[in-house]
Amino acid sequence: MPWSTSKVIASMRRLRPQKKSIREEIEKTLGYFETNKERMRYAEFRKQGLFVGSGVIEAGCKMIVGQRLKQSGMRWTVRGANAIIALRCCQISGRWEEFWENRAAQ
Repeated sequence: MPWSTSKVIASMRRLRPQKKSIREEIEKTLGYFETNKERMRYAEFRKQGLFVGSGVIEAGCKMIVGQRLKQSGMRWTVRGANAIIALRCCQISGRWEEFWENRAAQ
């Protein structure tokens, strides 16, 4: 049976630990699940073909940021790094021409 955030919350609410520290940790965790349950609809996201893990994002960051900004001897200002990252994102996503067309229109 697949889990759902609602089932996890209901199961956690049935817990009756003796130790105060454990009760507090459960309440903290319940708060997290209740606050983020809309973001935790993993089965629904997978059905839509979306990624639910961080691996794809981490690999993208490594490719976009690491390969360009972390080369030997490089030093960047925040403004310069942001500009290069924006350009690399446009290039890699195939939106290079769109970027420059929008830039010329400003």
